[in-house]
Amino acid sequence: MFVWYVVASLLLAAILVGSALGKLRRADAVVQNLDRAAVPHAWYPWLATAELAGAAGLLAGLAWRPLGTAAATGLTLYFIGALAAHLKAGDRTGLGPAGFLLFLSAAAGVTSLL
Repeated sequence: MFVWYVVASLLLAAILVGSALGKLRRADAVVQNLDRAAVPHAWYPWLATAELAGAAGLLAGLAWRPLGTAAATGLTLYFIGALAAHLKAGDRTGLGPAGFLLFLSAAAGVTSLL
């Protein structure tokens, strides 16, 4: 299972860094997605910071597994919030990406325990 943990962690960390940079740079696609979910623009730096912290925790968790488990747990909660925001705003197009990242976060968390 360690191989799956490494794969899930590396893939999720790479996606999170890209997403965080998109928020910090206010990339059009990211802004449109977050606008559909009614996320205030003032939240972008905080969301990006959470994503970068999660990515760092996943990567550090490759050396010390409890940290990776904690990061994956936090990211699972983060993406539950993302799904809730899209649902509350009635944005069905954002559910797929948020759901995938929720799945990947949960997979990293579960495999970190095995």
